[in-house]
Amino acid sequence: MSGANSLTPFLAGSSLIHALDARVKVPLTLAFILTVSFLPFGVWPVYVLLLALTVSAALLSEIGLARFLRRSLLALPFALAALPLLFTIPGEALARFSLFGLTLTLSGPGLVRFASIAVKSWLSVQAAVLMAATTDLPEMLLALRALKLPRLLAAVIGLMWRYLFVLVDEAGRLLRAREARSGSREGAPRGGGLAWRARVAGGMAGSLLLRSLERSDRVYTAMLARGYDGEVRSLPHPPLSARAWGILAAGLLLLALILFLSRWMVA
Repeated sequence: MSGANSLTPFLAGSSLIHALDARVKVPLTLAFILTVSFLPFGVWPVYVLLLALTVSAALLSEIGLARFLRRSLLALPFALAALPLLFTIPGEALARFSLFGLTLTLSGPGLVRFASIAVKSWLSVQAAVLMAATTDLPEMLLALRALKLPRLLAAVIGLMWRYLFVLVDEAGRLLRAREARSGSREGAPRGGGLAWRARVAGGMAGSLLLRSLERSDRVYTAMLARGYDGEVRSLPHPPLSARAWGILAAGLLLLALILFLSRWMVA
């Protein structure tokens, strides 16, 4: 189960961010991501301001700044999808390259557009990482239900996350079984050659699919036997305190002001 536990992004703690109600953290996170997505391209002072906000929140959460930044780097490979913008946005030419007989022109507006998309993606993932590290999944789902997320969608998200651990558990069993059946000679690599490994990997993938489906059926049958009807039951949540409402209102107002500032800078 250690492999499954390593998948959990939540880090238990007693910081101010951990103690904040999930019904405040979830709307603020969504509002932050929407604000970042609506920012104009190239407003670097605003990007720095938002980065300061996320880093400050990470420091308050006590999850470790290095761990926070390392997890947020997940966004950078996806930003490579915007790489063609470097050469397709018209504007002042900064450099020219020849690649496979094609001449590519790096433009200034294209560079600004690509860098802005990369930074905005990074900031959005930072907000998501911070919420996931300080909010347990059941609390997050309850907060989404409080925001009127459809019951079916909340159930799909919860079951998808839980079945991920089922897949990891089944994959671990298959790997241990393969290791137990893979003999080796002294000075020779453990197992067979590349063709043998490819054949075994293909068989393991098919077996993993079948075993996961069978186990998911057993899990779902057990859930039905215990009265599951698509809704996760919980004790009624107390109403939000005045302090929580104040934090939510102040956060939304700050994000609105940042968005207005960014629009004013490019006007």
